[in-house]
Formats: sequence, structure tokens, C-alpha cells
Amino acid sequence: MQTAHITSGTTRLFTRTDGPDDAPTLVFANSLGTDHRMWDPVLPHLPHGLRLIRYDKRGHGASDVPPAPYTMGQLIADAEAVCDAYAVKDAVFIGLSVGGMIAQGLATKRLDLIRGLVLSNTAARIGTAALWSDRINATQTQGLRAHAPAILERWFGRDFRAHPDAAQWQDMLVNTPLEGYCGTCAAIAGTDFYTPTAALRLPTLGIAGSQDGATPPDLVRETIDLIPGADFALMPRAGHLPCIEQPAEYAALLTAFLTRIGHLSPPKAAP
Repeated sequence: MQTAHITSGTTRLFTRTDGPDDAPTLVFANSLGTDHRMWDPVLPHLPHGLRLIRYDKRGHGASDVPPAPYTMGQLIADAEAVCDAYAVKDAVFIGLSVGGMIAQGLATKRLDLIRGLVLSNTAARIGTAALWSDRINATQTQGLRAHAPAILERWFGRDFRAHPDAAQWQDMLVNTPLEGYCGTCAAIAGTDFYTPTAALRLPTLGIAGSQDGATPPDLVRETIDLIPGADFALMPRAGHLPCIEQPAEYAALLTAFLTRIGHLSPPKAAP
């Protein structure tokens, strides 16, 4: 495990890498209101011998918090800077929610970096400009803690919300810098990737949760269907963050996809 800050423009981004430098690479981009630790539950269930690169978006976690608003172009440039800093080529980019929007934009801009996409609980367009404007105004006025219960209802299925583990993810949410949260909301508000995503031609896996209150399965499926040959998986009883709720099942979907596209060697048969 290695941690470092890399620079994107004038913004320092916290990064963490695990695994050998010459191994098949996965790059992860997390959701609004979370940091790179969102992927902690799923990583132990992935096969050994992968290079795993995670980072905190601007305004989140241990990364810098530049003044809001942010643009999707800035978030994509940040992901590009992370990949270039670690000399990434032919990686599989796994993005959840706004991380999935970043994935779509990065694949459109820098196809040399990416050989496959996992678009999890995301869409080419999420919500409306009015919805995000209202959320920014309410969050700036009342703070994230006041909105945490409603956000957790969108994040998690009924079963997980009743589990004690849900509290740590609420803590992560409410400790997100307000400037970073609202800045990222502004980036989402201004994004519509229907046309560029429909032009993508690379292996893609879409993942949705049946109880996702932020990006419902039909919305995710609509985006995945834009990409010819893309696969789609629905996770029952999961919400917006299935990598936290059902990490073993989520990892199994990733592993099967990585194997199918040749990013992982298939397991050897027993003698």
C-alpha cells in the first residue's frame, strides 16, 4: 500500500495504490459525499495480483477543497491526472454515481487509458439542474447532517439502513467538506453525456441496485443500453452503494467481467 498526493492543475489529490506496479490495473472513482474508503469492503473479495488505484475527488476526503462550483471537466481532468501520474494504460475504470459520470467522460477524452468500464449506479444524466440547485441551497443553509437521513435512504436498501455499520458511512457523509459537496453537485447539474456515451465502443458493465433511490435501475439501464454490447447486472435488495452493502456479490460481478474481457486470466482447472 502506498499513499501520495498528486497535482491536477493547482489542486492536490490524495491517492492510494495497492498491488504490484506491473499488474492489470483497476482505477476507482467514488460517489458524492464519500472518499476512497468507500471501496474498502469490496477489495478483499477481489482476486490477488491486481494493481488498485483509488483517489479522493477534489473537495472530498484528504484532497484539497478548492472553491465551489466545480465542473465535470475539472473532475475528468483530475481523474486523467491520477492516471497519468501512475502511468496507467489499458486500465479498467470503475466509477460509481458521479464517479461513473467521470468514467464516461474520461473514456470519451482519453480512450488510451482505458480498456473497459464499470458504470455502477450512475447515468449519462442524473437529475435536473433545478433539483441540484435546490439541493445546493438547502445544504448550504442547513448543513449535511440535517440531510443525512434522506441521503442514507437513497444510498442503502432497507436491510442495511438498520445495520450498525450504516453509522460509519453517515459519519463519512457528514464530515465531507460542504464546499466540496456543493461544488460536486454543481458539476453533476451541468452534465449530460447521452451523446458522447452513445459513441463509446469498449467493454462495459453496468451495475444497479434494486432499491437505489438516487439512480434507479431503469435509469442505469437506459445509459448502459447506449453502449453496444454492454452488460447489465441488477443487485437485489441493494441501494445506491452496493459495494458497501453486498461487497462479496459486487466483487463477483467485477471478477466475472474482468475475466470475460481478458483483464484477468481465467482460474486454472483443478488437475
